[in-house]
Amino acid sequence: MTKKVQITLACGDYEIVRALKEGEISPDGIDLTILTEMDSTTRHWRFLRNREFDVAEVSLSSYIAAKGRNLPFAAIPVFLHRRFRHGFIFTNTASGIREPTDLIGRKVGVKNYLVTATLWQRGLLESEYGVPHTSMDWYAELDEDVDFIPPTGLRLHRLADDKSVEQMLVDGEIDALLHPDLIEPVLRKDPRVGRLFPDYKRDEIGYFERTGIFPIMHVLGIRPEIVERHPWVPINLYQAFTEAKRIAMERMENPRIVPLAWYREAWEEQQAILGDDPWAYGLGEQNRKTLETAVDYAHQQGLIDRKLDLSDLFLDLSQGRKRGDKHRV
Repeated sequence: MTKKVQITLACGDYEIVRALKEGEISPDGIDLTILTEMDSTTRHWRFLRNREFDVAEVSLSSYIAAKGRNLPFAAIPVFLHRRFRHGFIFTNTASGIREPTDLIGRKVGVKNYLVTATLWQRGLLESEYGVPHTSMDWYAELDEDVDFIPPTGLRLHRLADDKSVEQMLVDGEIDALLHPDLIEPVLRKDPRVGRLFPDYKRDEIGYFERTGIFPIMHVLGIRPEIVERHPWVPINLYQAFTEAKRIAMERMENPRIVPLAWYREAWEEQQAILGDDPWAYGLGEQNRKTLETAVDYAHQQGLIDRKLDLSDLFLDLSQGRKRGDKHRV
């Protein structure tokens, strides 16, 4: 029997990885043990702090911060999670915040400062709406995925273990909350909590039309000793994830598999606005712009003390000009 390299992969349970998880496809020469039961924040911590997995879906901003500190990690340009972020800026409805500039001078909560969602949210508030990230007092609930010393001018406070930024927002202890997910008060329709951008979909479409950016949340991190021992593994993993996404998209095109009345219309709307493959992997022109913007935001917000080139962040997956696209015998 052919011996394969044993690799442990931790990632989310996404449709675009289903073919890998279920064994419909497998990376050439690799035997994957796939872990999908962790929440994102736990997975990021366990990879970046404890190095528990060979390969892991990991926070883009925390990975950038880790590379800025020369920590031993590598990554390939596989982006399992993207999300527009206007709809995840929440306010206490009694705070009087009606527009972005009302955030200036306010108390704003985050799960943790390095989380990618809030990197993008702070970036768009500053670049699109004139709200400097240093104009607010920040309150973070969780420890960071990598060690982080706030730069001069950043007012960042760590909360006690018994404090929740969601409850603080409801109680009016903070004025606003930048969050990666839908928060419980919104799901409960608590009248004390609203959105900074009530018509967030319109604002997100406008942002994409102005910038061409569909924000990338996560990259695929790899422990460098795996690359050193088996330099062919990153390319074979990239090919397998690309094929898994192709299978997923082909399957998702059929509206019968999703219990939504207007699913097909949503699929066609996405194509009309974002293009044929907004979930593309690799370092094509649009992804490069998105990633370079994230690096600029990370530098601007004090996550890193120097700008990093994309070649510093991602492994070279080149197989030579016009090579690697087709298998020939």
